[in-house]
Order: sequence, then structure tokens, then C-alpha cells
Amino acid sequence: MSSVNQQQTEEDKKFVDQSTHITIKVKAQDGSEVMFKIKRSTQLKKLMKAYCDRQSVEPNSIAFLFDGRRIRGEQTPDELEMEDDDEIDAMLHQTGGSTV
Repeated sequence: MSSVNQQQTEEDKKFVDQSTHITIKVKAQDGSEVMFKIKRSTQLKKLMKAYCDRQSVEPNSIAFLFDGRRIRGEQTPDELEMEDDDEIDAMLHQTGGSTV
């Protein structure tokens, strides 16, 4: 294979990768960030589970928000019109507390 054909194939592969995959940053309340690269058609519950596994937290103890709205696990980046390098906020649920 000539170097021109090989270069074109690599560029085509990058284009396909960019159009079918998206990089998403999940940011915790403490400022820490975890990057994920997933397909635009992948349900976000896969990303949410991976994040919880990596952080050693229960999935039901965290709310995931995109643009201030809670994400449902069955939603996809395409449904939410996410773009490359968009950010999801991972917020710990607050339990207990009272007013005085």
C-alpha cells in the first residue's frame, strides 16, 4: 500500500471515529474529572456505571446532570445533542438534614 493510500485511510478512520464517538468529561463536586470516549448511540447508563465503578460509589447515590438537567440511563449523547468534550456533572445525593 502506498503512503498516500495509507495516509488517506488513517484520515478516513479519524473522521469516522469522530463522527461515531464522542469524548465526555464527568466532573465531580470536588473538581475531579474522568474522561470517557463512547459511541454517540450508546446509552449513558454504561458511562454512569463505569464512572460509579471507577469511583467506588453506588449508582443510586449519584445524580448525573447535563446542562442542569438530570440524565436518564437510557438516553444517548445523540438524544441530548452532546458535542465532543461536553461535561456531565456527577452530584452526590444529599440525605437527611432538617431545618431548625
